[in-house]
Amino acid sequence: MSTKKRAVYIVDGLRTPFIKAGAKPNPFSAADLAVAAAGPLLARQPFQPEAIDEVIVGCVGPAADEANIARIIALRLGCGDLVPAWTVQRNCASGLQALDSAAARILSGDCDLVLAGGTECMSRAPLLYQNALLEWLADFKTSRNFSAKCRVAAQFRPHFLKPVISLLKGLSDSVVNLSMGQTAENLAYQYDISREAADEFSVKSHLRAAHARDEHYLAEVVPLFDWKGNVIKADNGIRDHSSVDKLALLNPVFDKTFGRVTAGNSSQITDGAAFLLLASEAAVKEYDLPVLGKIIETAWVALDPTVMGLGPVYAIQKLLAEQHLSSNDIQYWEINEAFAAQVLASLKELGEESIPMDRLNIDGGAIAIGHPVGASGARLVLHLLHVLKRNHAKRGIASLCIGGGQGGAMLVEQISEVS
Repeated sequence: MSTKKRAVYIVDGLRTPFIKAGAKPNPFSAADLAVAAAGPLLARQPFQPEAIDEVIVGCVGPAADEANIARIIALRLGCGDLVPAWTVQRNCASGLQALDSAAARILSGDCDLVLAGGTECMSRAPLLYQNALLEWLADFKTSRNFSAKCRVAAQFRPHFLKPVISLLKGLSDSVVNLSMGQTAENLAYQYDISREAADEFSVKSHLRAAHARDEHYLAEVVPLFDWKGNVIKADNGIRDHSSVDKLALLNPVFDKTFGRVTAGNSSQITDGAAFLLLASEAAVKEYDLPVLGKIIETAWVALDPTVMGLGPVYAIQKLLAEQHLSSNDIQYWEINEAFAAQVLASLKELGEESIPMDRLNIDGGAIAIGHPVGASGARLVLHLLHVLKRNHAKRGIASLCIGGGQGGAMLVEQISEVS
């Protein structure tokens, strides 16, 4: 079947509130969050979950008991034993990769209905043992007699018990030996992004997100209920009264003396899930499905990991070139706010006139809402479609930088029906 005769429609989507990580793990696993978002999504469709052809989920750090978390989610959703499910991982763009993979399956003609999205529980990132402790335990276990075990026991050192924080490892690039925050500092210096400009951008993110919440512009958010009956109705990282003066009190994190990147102008460590239902034209017509829009194209690029935050620049440029479009042809934009400095540097590189601030992240971004890495790409696309619909606009682009030196961008069009 020719892929040119097929289209990929986004029928519907929901996400959980994004929950800021605290001192203790939040009560939901990554699979719990996924089911909380995708369950109500499937429940309001005119078909049974078994009608889904595949489930594709982006997740960077599933728990030890959530191997191939997509399959766990599919089974818990009631898709049945016969629906295949698989997990994808492209760091910060894992949710976008899930959508792109789902679109490819539909374009190929192999699938007509795909549930795709992402989930992440960053608050439950585990503490790991050091290699020194593992080697000591191995020596102790393989010691053949009591005296040998005593000799090995005497070699134990208290520092063996110092844990390895997996979240910090995951947010670092081992190839260039830089944390993601340090790559943002590189861009702040290179593009002369001031601390004040970064803080002003962050305040705008919080105020826009608070306004969107209060005006009920985040209709894609469904409540979360924990096992004690508590309810979380909205993203809890939004600071309604954020100000530049308050953010100025925070110390730089990654460059203590001259740094411009702080906890206040960076994305939050967050838990959450976002899922979308993708369909072919045949499925839309068979089930008489309404549609939010359609996926036109996705672009992936790679770049120097030390400036990974510029990933959206090259992904957006590639996407526009392939579609023979200019930035003026795009009405609204979502660029993931990994760091304020990273977004501002990307805007400078693209040309500040290319993306007007009143068309970018108009309902806030990850600095206010949070960045559960497996879910963010799906959240951006889902909300972008709602923005386009609300403002009677046609085209939008969602884009993310990706740890390790990559970028992704997806072009979508808002439509209300299939012609």
